[in-house]
Amino acid sequence: MADFVRGKQIDDFPEAVQKGIRIHRLIDEYTDHHPVNLRARKFFEASVGRYSASFLDIAYDHFLSVGNTWEPGDGWLFFSMDCYRRMDEVLPLLPDRFQKLYSYMKSENWLYRYRETEFIRQSFERLSRRATYLADENPAFSDFQSGYSDIRIAFGEFFPELKQYVQEI
Repeated sequence: MADFVRGKQIDDFPEAVQKGIRIHRLIDEYTDHHPVNLRARKFFEASVGRYSASFLDIAYDHFLSVGNTWEPGDGWLFFSMDCYRRMDEVLPLLPDRFQKLYSYMKSENWLYRYRETEFIRQSFERLSRRATYLADENPAFSDFQSGYSDIRIAFGEFFPELKQYVQEI
């Protein structure tokens, strides 16, 4: 949701939502400049160029959801349903563009389905269609498959550091 809020639009939201947007922005900044991720983006750069960080983000969502190291105590399904419940509570306050996307996100249970390789393929296709300077048909999913083990290792190096960073902020 935070990706749909620009500049001073943040002031239009309740304090708790503003806090979430600020944290999201700090996480994005940290992630984009982390040396592990700068190396890992190379797996996608040949096929998607400057969109490599976005494709890596989707890949990381997959690795987060397939391992049980980071799985919440009640499991990923409960976690995703709880996220949707919380989002529903504030949905009328959120940007219209996000509300439209959210209806698909919730109905297709994107948060839970990141564990499915087929859903990653679909997510890559959706991102490719939305990207301004990117052909709808590109080998990003093939890059994901061929680099799967190495990208997973990069995620394993990065995510504990991200978690520590978030706890500090």
